Amino acid sequence: QLQLVESGGGLVQPGGSLRLSCAVSGEALNYYALAWFRQTPGKEREEISCISSIGGRTYYVDSVKGRFTISRDHAKNILSLQMNSLKPEDTAVYYCAGVWEVATTLCGRDTNFGFWGQGTQVTVSS
Repeated sequence: QLQLVESGGGLVQPGGSLRLSCAVSGEALNYYALAWFRQTPGKEREEISCISSIGGRTYYVDSVKGRFTISRDHAKNILSLQMNSLKPEDTAVYYCAGVWEVATTLCGRDTNFGFWGQGTQVTVSS
């Protein structure tokens, strides 16, 4: 079992930055891939970034490459997403999620993540 609690959402102007955090708790945390998803009304939840338990490999969807950075603090069990150069189209509810990995990375593979946080709203608007 995995428990995830997001924080750090809010209102930011276009071009600004925001840092999301996700506190992760549970057992055998080092065996989970952790990811950030986002969802807007009427659209499916989208995996935007992920960090694998296997070699720490990272995945980014094209729309956030070069602007967002995912990181994982194993000592504090915190997953973070640094978001820079934010655009109005980044407005969404952001979720952190986790999935158990065995032998191969599950990031960016349309994986069914089994554990989810409650979500945090990010609004990019002037």
